[in-house]
Amino acid sequence: QIYTIIGLYNSFVEDDLTNGLDHLKEALRISEGINHRMSLFFSNYWLAGALRLNCEFEKAIYHYNIALDINVAANSLWGVVAMKSELSGCHDWQGRVDLGYQTSRETLRIAKESGDIYSKTWAYAYHGQSCCFKGLFEEALDCLLKGADFSERIDFLKISQHVNKDLGFAYSEVGEYQKSKDHYSKSISFGEHSGECPSVIKFYKTAIARAKVMNNEKDIDLKSLYGYVAENKSKQYEGWIQRNIGEILLNFDDQQLSNAKDWIEKAIEADKKNGMTWHLAMDYALYSEVFKRKDDLPKAQENLNKAIEIFKECGADGWVDKYEKELASFS
Repeated sequence: QIYTIIGLYNSFVEDDLTNGLDHLKEALRISEGINHRMSLFFSNYWLAGALRLNCEFEKAIYHYNIALDINVAANSLWGVVAMKSELSGCHDWQGRVDLGYQTSRETLRIAKESGDIYSKTWAYAYHGQSCCFKGLFEEALDCLLKGADFSERIDFLKISQHVNKDLGFAYSEVGEYQKSKDHYSKSISFGEHSGECPSVIKFYKTAIARAKVMNNEKDIDLKSLYGYVAENKSKQYEGWIQRNIGEILLNFDDQQLSNAKDWIEKAIEADKKNGMTWHLAMDYALYSEVFKRKDDLPKAQENLNKAIEIFKECGADGWVDKYEKELASFS
């Protein structure tokens, strides 16, 4: 338990995944040696979360499945819902969006049948996230708003933070930028209150800046944004932070086009390196916009086609539809 707590603190508060993973692996080794079910659950669960932050998705899925099996054996319905929710999220981040969506939809069915508010908090939040990855924003907003309501009712800071992050993303994608800023700000508040790792908070701040510039607000501190990239220690958010900066610059003023291109290229490189397939598709879609602004339609079409092909591989149907329509408008 001591190793688990230290590893949890290293990974999720101090942004120190190297020491965090070492401590959590030691916790798991001891737990396996004494075959203590509760210790096995917590060491596997938190190790999976740290591995996911480090973009080691297959290893994370392995340990989430062990944590799930422990809850199945214990006949803990709320534990099953929580672990299946985490699995769906891991599939989504890895880019296996079809599988993430199927898993979260099944989890939501179980939670609804249970009538347990704790289970419904997990299930609505994570199915809403899967809908965002899928590109189904009407369904996403419905689920996320319910998840946010349930999480605040039971004072569940972890879910409150993450569901507001996804609401921030969803509202931004449907053009409601003030609501996007409000929800990202809530994520920062919940995250700081719960001691969330600084890299995730920095991501939220870039997302707020993105929503502001998309809303034609120009009071953006670009120097601070660049600092967030240098200070970030999370592979999971590396490319997304860089893409946000690229999109901010792209929409900031006409003089930033070259800088925007550089930042989007960095995002592409990071997401390739970290195995962030869905995010790579988002990078290419934004990269296409750079060439569109430069009146280089062949390059714009080339990159948009790359984005569409990757979204198809992920099973992100809504995003495929969106960008196929955009591609058709080029001709």
